[in-house]
Amino acid sequence: MARDIKFRCSSIGHLMTEPTAAAIKAGEVLSVGAKTYIRKLVAQEIFGVEFEVSSKQMEKGIEVEPESIALLNRVRGLALVKNSERRVNDYLSGECDLFDPPAGRGHDLKSSWSVATFPILPMDCEDKLYEWQMRGYMALWDAERWEVNYALVNTPERLIGFEPPSMHFFDHIPEHLRLTTWEITRDRIKEAAMFEKVKHARAYYEEVIVEFDRTHGGDPEAIAIAVPAAQPDPAAKTLAVAAGIPEPIF
Repeated sequence: MARDIKFRCSSIGHLMTEPTAAAIKAGEVLSVGAKTYIRKLVAQEIFGVEFEVSSKQMEKGIEVEPESIALLNRVRGLALVKNSERRVNDYLSGECDLFDPPAGRGHDLKSSWSVATFPILPMDCEDKLYEWQMRGYMALWDAERWEVNYALVNTPERLIGFEPPSMHFFDHIPEHLRLTTWEITRDRIKEAAMFEKVKHARAYYEEVIVEFDRTHGGDPEAIAIAVPAAQPDPAAKTLAVAAGIPEPIF
């Protein structure tokens, strides 16, 4: 029986890619890419390591997050503060960036690395991984709307390197031109499909543990619990979240 693993909202998009037509005809629910991602999650559990990465783009994301929140608040006339609550349901775990209870609306915040990477239109913001992440948040916070907000704020000088300063300093640009918003509307049919994928992902997760045991020897139950997942470095985790990199399972 599959454990009731809860997947983080930021990882759900990896499960939602569809199998090929031939695979669907053969009864497959998870795509090749989804299965590859799940095997990576199993590897993290087995070896007790979260596969975190870091970059100067990610460092900027966490360092300037307060400035990006302030920009959003000024442009939109809001007074939002950083959310620190993690919510869970039967399938998901998530900690959103910002939530506006009176409006019943959530906000995810992305701080663009430079003017060259800043999306100027909502269509430039669209990303399937982010879409499913926001759908997870809508389910957890029971919200009908969620926004992905891209903010263009100055890059810390120590991170710029050899790129032209004009790519990284924006105080001379009106603030309303430095915020691009992509809004996603709740879809309960897609939400149900998301939960269904999680069920199949749980089953495949257990299959992978059993196969690892078969090919490496040992007790699959022991493999699942004997090597507890290492406690992630808080700074590395925060950097990954700020950059929009999917988190592993909860």
